[in-house]
Amino acid sequence: MNSKENNHSHHDHEHDHAHSHLPSDPELRVKAIETLLLSKGLIDPNTLDELIDTYENNIGPQNGAKVVAKAWVDNDYKKRLLEDATSAIRELSYQGRQGENMVVVENTPEIHNVVVCTLCSCYPWPVLGIPPTWYKSDEYRSRAVREPRKVLSEFGLNIDSKVQIKVWDSTAELRYLVLPMRPIGSENMSEAELAKLVTRNSMIGTGLPENVK
Repeated sequence: MNSKENNHSHHDHEHDHAHSHLPSDPELRVKAIETLLLSKGLIDPNTLDELIDTYENNIGPQNGAKVVAKAWVDNDYKKRLLEDATSAIRELSYQGRQGENMVVVENTPEIHNVVVCTLCSCYPWPVLGIPPTWYKSDEYRSRAVREPRKVLSEFGLNIDSKVQIKVWDSTAELRYLVLPMRPIGSENMSEAELAKLVTRNSMIGTGLPENVK
């Protein structure tokens, strides 16, 4: 595992052949198909935007939220998740491309974890859905490593100076998921109720779970 607070070391991504007719990267292939369908008037752009928003913010992150909630209530599952995240996540039937090799990093009162992909936009689709636009931006990919505290503050997340920030650089071979700290006051909540508190950004490290109302 490669973590760092402000220093970026080069890592290699596994890329398919660049000279094939169709893009080999799944995201590029989807974009090519989307462009073709839009140009032929076969899909409505507004409907497409709504569909993408649903998968980006609801369906995908709900899977990760269930993983987190189970870890909060089941110490044995949490132990398995931290030791072998891929297998533990598979126990809940969340698996597939972009999630073959997972590592879960736990937030504690002393450590706050943030996930980035500095060379492209590697992202654990089975548990988080479609990556948000900002995650793929050049600005986030570079600044999250160089000045993570400032970037987090721009997300509205101000981390105490005594807390260490660890930045985890995802690759084509390894994807990360943050296990956020369980919210205070949630001791009597059910697993399903807890899952509703887990936000997508809290599993990337750019946010926290919702507060208990």
